[in-house]
Amino acid sequence: MSTRVLVVSDNEVLIDKLTHSVLNAHGDSLDITCVPRLAEAITRLKAHDDIQALLLDWDLPGARGFEALLALTNAAPQLPLVVLGNDRDLAQQMNLVRHGAEDYLLYSRIDAETLLNKVHKSIARKAREGVLFNNKERAQVTLDSIGDAVLSTDRAWRVTFLNPMAEKFLAWSYTEAAGRHLSEVFPVIDAATRELLVPQLEMEIGNGRTVLLPPNCVLVRRDGKELSIEDSAAPIRDQNGNISGAVIVFRDVSETRAMTERMAHLAEHDILTSLPNRALLDDRLDQGIALAKRHGRRLAILFVDLDHFKHINDSLGHLIGDQLLKAVAQRITPCIRTSDTVSRQGGDEFIVLLSEVVKAEDAGLIAEKIRLAVIAPYSIANHHLHLSASIGVSVYPEDGADSESLIRSADTAMYHAKEKGRNNSQFFRTEMNVHAVERQTITGDLRHALARDEFILEYQPKINLLTGAIAGVEALIRWRHPSRGVLYPIQFIPIAEDCGLIIPIGRWALREACTQAQSWLVKGLEFGTMAVNISAVEFRSDQFFDGVCSILESTGLPPEYLELELTETAVMRNFESTGLVLQALSAMHVRIAVDDFGTGYSNLSYLKRFPINSLKLDKSFVHDIANSPNVATIVRSVIRMGQNLNLRVVAEGIETEQQLKFLRAQECAEGQGHYFSKSVPGTECESLLRARALHWTWQFRPLALQRSK
Repeated sequence: MSTRVLVVSDNEVLIDKLTHSVLNAHGDSLDITCVPRLAEAITRLKAHDDIQALLLDWDLPGARGFEALLALTNAAPQLPLVVLGNDRDLAQQMNLVRHGAEDYLLYSRIDAETLLNKVHKSIARKAREGVLFNNKERAQVTLDSIGDAVLSTDRAWRVTFLNPMAEKFLAWSYTEAAGRHLSEVFPVIDAATRELLVPQLEMEIGNGRTVLLPPNCVLVRRDGKELSIEDSAAPIRDQNGNISGAVIVFRDVSETRAMTERMAHLAEHDILTSLPNRALLDDRLDQGIALAKRHGRRLAILFVDLDHFKHINDSLGHLIGDQLLKAVAQRITPCIRTSDTVSRQGGDEFIVLLSEVVKAEDAGLIAEKIRLAVIAPYSIANHHLHLSASIGVSVYPEDGADSESLIRSADTAMYHAKEKGRNNSQFFRTEMNVHAVERQTITGDLRHALARDEFILEYQPKINLLTGAIAGVEALIRWRHPSRGVLYPIQFIPIAEDCGLIIPIGRWALREACTQAQSWLVKGLEFGTMAVNISAVEFRSDQFFDGVCSILESTGLPPEYLELELTETAVMRNFESTGLVLQALSAMHVRIAVDDFGTGYSNLSYLKRFPINSLKLDKSFVHDIANSPNVATIVRSVIRMGQNLNLRVVAEGIETEQQLKFLRAQECAEGQGHYFSKSVPGTECESLLRARALHWTWQFRPLALQRSK
């Protein structure tokens, strides 16, 4: 098959020589077309696309040398061009080769073999150049469009290439960066040590190794901003295998690394407070125990539980509760050293690891510091809140040899602190374990007590101290435990509050008391009011008011026969919501009494703000009337205050005639206690109500009579 060649020349001698050479060729031959002028050649090239090579006469009239070369290469850039010329024009011909011609051929060297060889090699060379050009273009487009940044250097570490992404990340344009040293354009440092990593990079690549930079490396951009990057660098070798430079590929992983760090943080920290969680605490505690064991040191665990937090959370909502927990975390943290750890376990529990204590008493000092920090008032979303903390303390190695036993011991001590009245700290003692096991057993049994119908109510009369008549009845819950016998409220109510069972138990007690009161009304028995104790947890429940209404409706008891006894602690917390509930109850004619008056934190302003009907003087005051002049003075003051505020004062725990005489002399309105009657089952209380005219009234004389004697 012939190769079609276009010859541009008006030299007839040259054309004859070319034609003669083609005719003498063996095998493959050339199909030559000749045109005398450059314009005709360009027209021919535009009209025919079958030309495979060009032969250009150097001595072409009207368009010599560069002019002709430029015109033809513009018209057919894909075709190889061989320059034909005299020996005297060799230099110019070679210059044309440097500027786009594929080869040159002297007139004197033209023969069949040489001509075919020159044309075929030029075609092959042009084809290779096309492939190389396409590959280069494809590589360039790829480098310009990929998301990774690419940088290359020469052997002296001078920048020789930046793709657009590298320009963006480095804040250098290629024009500005070209020829500058790598360390200037690509300053990569270790994020922890701030050490420049480029020298290490150069050394490794200089030794022919591909390098991956450390995972914490940071690129300092030209504008001073820092990017977290991932980087790989490899040597570039020439055709002889020698290192001629380096190529560096890197990407911005700032967001990915930040997300990884956030995920790692979340895996080990509490979401709400950002304190270490139990997993991180256990890890630090295990390390602390290992160090303490190696160096013969002590460490301590403080188990901090917030008293009555659940009441606030239930009454004000979780948003306020969460803000309060964050505030507590911010108060506890400054109480310890940076080498110690405060951890939130969830809910309202915190664990503090004191990594080194010289003596156990040091842990007690920190516990007291935390307790005082927690009890300071809080102001959150226009609510003025009060909290306290019960803290249990355990010490390594005395109270446990591993993390689990140390935390368990501190937890046990914390429950002991709660039973001691809350708002205090207790060190673990071995005998507490017995008590903890007992508490756990009671908790388990308590969960089934309602379903097994193990609760009962007993009733204790309240006596009008002026007339001796029964003025009311208080319902008191008892637990008939299948193996422990009858348990009194002090033995199980605090546990019920802690484990969340107090609300269903309290609702049962209120319904049972209202049912009994309605039964007496139907029988025509006068009993005054039925008083029922309401725990602070019950009172703060969102369903409390609706529950009272529902029980009154279902039992049929008129509201004026019901009296709810609340502690000062329950009344004092959250004035706004407390006031709304109490006003609603009072509007129904339900009576409200403050139980255990004088034993809590008293802010007497609630007595005039809320619809209170009665104050129940705590039995501890009544018990000490005869033994303490100061107590007697307090009792007198409370009775006078109640009279001035038009509140009935009820003295609890009257056991002796001496106590009764004192209270009657102070004109205390009502009283109850074993002097009159212990709490009795409903049937016995009914008998007392039936015999009331003959039972107590004869024991009293009106005060006017006594004074007249």
